[in-house]
Amino acid sequence: MTQLWWVRHAPTHEKSFVGWRDVPADLSDTAMIGRVADHLPAGAVIVASDLQRASTTADAIGGARHRLPDMPALREMDFGIWDGMDWRDVAARDPDLSRRFWEQPGDLRAPDGESWNDVSARVARAVDDLTLRFAGRDIVLVAHMGVIMTQIQRASGSTAYQALGHQIDNLSVTRMARNGAGWTLGAVNHLP
Repeated sequence: MTQLWWVRHAPTHEKSFVGWRDVPADLSDTAMIGRVADHLPAGAVIVASDLQRASTTADAIGGARHRLPDMPALREMDFGIWDGMDWRDVAARDPDLSRRFWEQPGDLRAPDGESWNDVSARVARAVDDLTLRFAGRDIVLVAHMGVIMTQIQRASGSTAYQALGHQIDNLSVTRMARNGAGWTLGAVNHLP
């Protein structure tokens, strides 16, 4: 069995859409970072999105774990022109689309951005590659809320809308496993 330990990056304190915009993480809560690091399996490999908020979080919790190169495929959803906009401004600009984007996740895209299905497929390819390369191992993946939610959908067999209902806090751990029978979902949004 291959176990995946998804960690959402440390907080950014942004109050707007943050997708591919490369903003730093606040790594000042060293006690929490230490608890997360201690909670993760010591022999795991660790990989992160190439956005600095995930990459620096992986460095902070990695310890002696084998660090793999950052993976652009683990980036957050590309919100296109919404990236950096406040929620109210997005709703004012695209009232119908911004509502349906969250209520009917699937093929709808933010202008110049990605859809839920685009992100799910991108992340699934990366996860499939990792689970083949590191079969039977523990893999720590430091990524983003949307990325983790797409894999919750995959592991649980839920709908995209149901997966979006999960809370994924910064520095939380979400576990899932893959074996010959498929995926199983473990703890979601665990705060050590």
